[in-house]
Amino acid sequence: MAADRYDVVIVGGGSAGSALANRLSADPSTSVLVLEAGRTDRFDPLIHAPAALPFPIGNPLYDWKYESEPEPAMGGRRVYHARGKVLGGSSSINGMIFQRGNPMDYERWAAEPGMESWDYLHCLPYFRRMESLILPDGMVGADAWRGGSGPLKLERSPATNPLFSAFFESATQAGYHLTDDVNGYRQEGFGRFDRNIVNGVRMSAARAYLHPVMGRKNLTVETFAHGTKVRFEGKRAVGVEYLRAGRKHHYVAAGEVILCGGAINSPQLLQLSGIGNPEHLEPLGVEMVHDLPGVGENLQDHLEVYIQYSSLQPVSIVEGLKWRNRPLVGLEWLLKRTGTAASNHFEGGGFARSNEDVDWPNLMFHFLPIAIRYDGSPAPGQDKYAHGYQVHIGPMYADTRGWVRIASTDPRQKPKMLFNYLSTDNDKREWIEAVRVARDILNQSAMAPFNGGEISPGPSVETDEEILEWVRKDSETALHPSCTAKMGTDDMSVVDPTSMQVHGTEGLRVVDASVFPFVTNGNIYAPVMMVAEKAADLILGNSPLPPADVPYYRHRAGMPLYPPGDPRNGGTSTPEESA
Repeated sequence: MAADRYDVVIVGGGSAGSALANRLSADPSTSVLVLEAGRTDRFDPLIHAPAALPFPIGNPLYDWKYESEPEPAMGGRRVYHARGKVLGGSSSINGMIFQRGNPMDYERWAAEPGMESWDYLHCLPYFRRMESLILPDGMVGADAWRGGSGPLKLERSPATNPLFSAFFESATQAGYHLTDDVNGYRQEGFGRFDRNIVNGVRMSAARAYLHPVMGRKNLTVETFAHGTKVRFEGKRAVGVEYLRAGRKHHYVAAGEVILCGGAINSPQLLQLSGIGNPEHLEPLGVEMVHDLPGVGENLQDHLEVYIQYSSLQPVSIVEGLKWRNRPLVGLEWLLKRTGTAASNHFEGGGFARSNEDVDWPNLMFHFLPIAIRYDGSPAPGQDKYAHGYQVHIGPMYADTRGWVRIASTDPRQKPKMLFNYLSTDNDKREWIEAVRVARDILNQSAMAPFNGGEISPGPSVETDEEILEWVRKDSETALHPSCTAKMGTDDMSVVDPTSMQVHGTEGLRVVDASVFPFVTNGNIYAPVMMVAEKAADLILGNSPLPPADVPYYRHRAGMPLYPPGDPRNGGTSTPEESA
């Protein structure tokens, strides 16, 4: 049970909260309390067996089960959003794909007012500090771009299924490059993915950062503790109100409060606490603490579709789904941590540009050696156990923007959120290009030995409008909500990028995906962990890690290898950069 007061109260025991709890409690004189609304993640094969990832999603024991408001440009559909409600947060229920994003993402961040210290070369040392990359041969993959001694262990996927080899060859036949490491020097291209799995077990943020330090006397972790309000004295945060097991009210005083609830929960708690836009909050009866109109605005995400094909050869992983095989699959994982259950099976994919006007990849591909949806349903018109394969595809830089807003002062009522998917001409154009690029790759000759024909969306979907109509009806979120309490110094910014403090307040910070100014190119778990690592130094007053001194790939001819103005650029790009 929590004490009456802590130096630091972290609201949210998810990805960022786990990392901060570790770093901030390293000083034994600092007392830290973590409040997690969900359950513990211990001794749970539905979390720790990688292939079991569909089971927690949609299960209220693990998932907040959010849903958007009717999306105007998608025929009024509500889009389901899974978010982790368990120690480790969404890192305990996600697809375990580790992607940093493109270096140019952070150049884009740094171009925003006040964000100069968040460019790629300043962020790279924190990516390296947090990770230990293990290659398929068991060797540590540390180099100038990758870390080898951090708490977050991850493995490079083996991608030995013949479908992966054929897919990579098809990408080269379609005119795209292969890359040795999508998280290293060059993201653009196709290759094997890194994943948060070690020795057949999910490596969530809780396993990496929280569990190893749970024995610290100055660290307390409470589960089933739902933060409901930050209490203030003037503009200073002094404590947190929370519900224990959804019923009993508690209050804990805090020297400092850090919100780590993610892009939905953190703006919700800010608004419940009187931080936000008075036009939205005062009609609900919220007592205002500070007028901050950017809270809950700027919501961004990635939308995706599955392009599914039948396989002519019985090489997919569908055999592991058959009921007669499941006991043996489960037993092998329990006894050896090997077999079908020991992989997330998103072992390869890539990043490509949909047209020559974009400067860095705007499309992400995940290849899966089975044709099946997250909920286990088969492709349309297919037997559940038919062999097939699919590509998950979607644009990375949609210019759509949405919002998250409380609908009630009752903290147990879910907030409203609207993403405005497919609401701009540019987003629609990129979606059409995305589907056509994916089809082009999947129909190259290297896939011919396996290509039994497209089964979703199928040959009846061909024109631009047919493609868009299919996307409206069939797309799902890639589960990357972000940017609702963005860092910066403009009028719509919420968080100070030099301290993580909420503008206009004292003793209140936000550290999670909500502070991104723009969503990154890829899955967002790795960037969240980088932000948490960098934020830990800012909060502790440590000297920041010095910026890296490495080149990184830029497609556009004339774009420098090093930061603008660095004399090593010499006014030219290498032949690879000009390719």
